[in-house]
Amino acid sequence: MEFLTAYQELLAQSLSAPNAAKTPQGLYAPIDYLLSLGGKRLRPLLVLMACEAFGEDPKKAVNAAKAVELFHNFTLMHDDIMDHALLRRGQQTVHEKWDVNTGILSGDAMLVQAYACLNEYPSELFKALTQLLSKTALEVCEGQQFDVDFEIQTNVHITAYLEMIRLKTAVLVGCAMEMGALIGGAAADEAKQLYRFGEQLGIAFQLQDDYLDTFGDAATFGKRIGGDIAENKKTILVHLTHAHGTLEQQQELTHWFSDTPKDDSTKITAVTELFKAAKADKATLAEVARYTKNAFDVLDGIPLKTVYMQRFKDFGNWLMKRSK
Repeated sequence: MEFLTAYQELLAQSLSAPNAAKTPQGLYAPIDYLLSLGGKRLRPLLVLMACEAFGEDPKKAVNAAKAVELFHNFTLMHDDIMDHALLRRGQQTVHEKWDVNTGILSGDAMLVQAYACLNEYPSELFKALTQLLSKTALEVCEGQQFDVDFEIQTNVHITAYLEMIRLKTAVLVGCAMEMGALIGGAAADEAKQLYRFGEQLGIAFQLQDDYLDTFGDAATFGKRIGGDIAENKKTILVHLTHAHGTLEQQQELTHWFSDTPKDDSTKITAVTELFKAAKADKATLAEVARYTKNAFDVLDGIPLKTVYMQRFKDFGNWLMKRSK
């Protein structure tokens, strides 16, 4: 998607070692380290795309895009601590490279910096953006708590799981879209519609992430393959195996998820084979396609120029087929 290049260049400068001259570096260096690992940076790109789609220069949305990316990375820094994760984007997590206390404090600083990025906007727009970010931030925390709760619950309904990923992942995608639209001068109802487009796309994104966690390529995915299985996470693959698998397959899956062996490689292999046998892998990809279509149906109701409508659809189709 060549049209993303200009947006990426706009972001690159603002996200390149923004804290290099600040002290104490024990607080700021971990922030710059995590940002230097790159990642897909989808959410800030969507802020810029949405702004331009409604007629404004995307440069006006750079600070909001930076706010979204800082907030997202703050959640990752803390999530990695909670998950005891060793790798983020193929490199050491902050708490592994430094320590847990550093990860907590530097993450807190990132959150403050995210809000500070919005200070440049006029008062009414500032109010709308900060209210939206605050609402989103609380929802992300709710989603994270549900995710933690689900790890120790035996029965988690698929509806509850989908609501969890809506909160933990999709609302921030919607927030990015709405922020960009508001800066671009969209009417409130149009901005909300673009939020709903982003929300549906965000659910598709997370379902694809669930799939890649088990069936992705470790060289490109950036995280350990099978990590969700090892951590007993009730991803969409688990739900669809229970929904479509034989009674024997369901019972075997329940057995594996009640066990936490010291060497989890056997568990990961066995559960992966169960997912395949129950065709949960194919069913998951079908769900990714369904939510992507839902997103496009919402998008079709927004009065956008054809070029921007097509950019959003190209972006959505790329997300659905991504491998990392």
